[in-house]
Amino acid sequence: MTKVLDVIVIGGGQAGLASGYHLQKKGLQFLILESQENAEGSWPQYYDSLKLFSPARFSPLPGMNFPGDPDHYPSKSEVIRYLKDYQDYFQFPLVTNSHVVSVEKKDHIFTIQTKSNEVYLSRSIINATGSFHTPFIPSITGMDQFKGHIIHSADYRSPDTLNNQRIVVVGSRNSAVQIAIELAEVSSTTLAVRHPVKLINQKIIGKDLHFWFKIIGFDTFPFWRFGKMIPSSNAVIDLDGFKEQLAMGKPNQKPMFSSFYTEGIIWSDGIKEPVDTVIFATGYRYNFPYLRQLRALDSEGKPLHLAGVSKTVPGLYYLGLEGQRSFSSATLRGVDSDAKFVVRRLLTYLKAQ
Repeated sequence: MTKVLDVIVIGGGQAGLASGYHLQKKGLQFLILESQENAEGSWPQYYDSLKLFSPARFSPLPGMNFPGDPDHYPSKSEVIRYLKDYQDYFQFPLVTNSHVVSVEKKDHIFTIQTKSNEVYLSRSIINATGSFHTPFIPSITGMDQFKGHIIHSADYRSPDTLNNQRIVVVGSRNSAVQIAIELAEVSSTTLAVRHPVKLINQKIIGKDLHFWFKIIGFDTFPFWRFGKMIPSSNAVIDLDGFKEQLAMGKPNQKPMFSSFYTEGIIWSDGIKEPVDTVIFATGYRYNFPYLRQLRALDSEGKPLHLAGVSKTVPGLYYLGLEGQRSFSSATLRGVDSDAKFVVRRLLTYLKAQ
């Protein structure tokens, strides 16, 4: 008979690993199921030049400092190496290549089935797969007629194959700005924006912005306790001279185009312009189909939860959701606080059982 575990963690990225740390400390019997070959989360799918916007000193998972200069901004490859070292050090019970396809619950026991037909039983679940699942590209008139290339930022890696093109990047947040700035070095690039890019200083009085976030408690302030929406920001941290590059028009900014035509796009003023490639840095949508039969999701597929605790399914918890408990939720620097909170709530639930 299959052993009933205390907890199954779905997802072995930064949220799953942080939850593993706190579950291990509490002596719970758990297993982390990771759909990919390695416990690296979404990091391998990001563009090559990506850097953390928070310094290493503010970006560790619980129990292990981020290596290197505490004030440097870790690269994508450094984060991937750190996640691997973290798992190697703590030796969490981890099953890779384990893609969850269904979750059912009966008599306080969850049954989790994977694509490879493995079945696991657990008294509780932490869904730690985060927010970055399904790339979202809005539907725009004429898109199906356009003969150029349309990609999401999730499919962009480097400018190597985009030299000497006419490129439009849609979006005005961190990823859009960083991608457009690096493409502007090799191609004619424009940011198509709803509102002009808003930059905030990386350092204030000689200290990184995240130092002040931590000092005043803003980064992890529990807005949810007061029935308040987690504040969001369209501001872009001025990393690596973004302000100067934008001021030079590398890239330039234009109001969002209204439609496509065969050879390119039609700007909001009616002017047609031939374009080779359009890159949409327009975010992601949740994708938890395996939780639908539990009635854990709303009509749009979003989790029904409060601070990571399911509102509809006792024993189900979430980690890595944007705005889950605080401004820093879904980030490397914020996941420890969320994981600690969720594991405390989970322990209370298990004791009551």
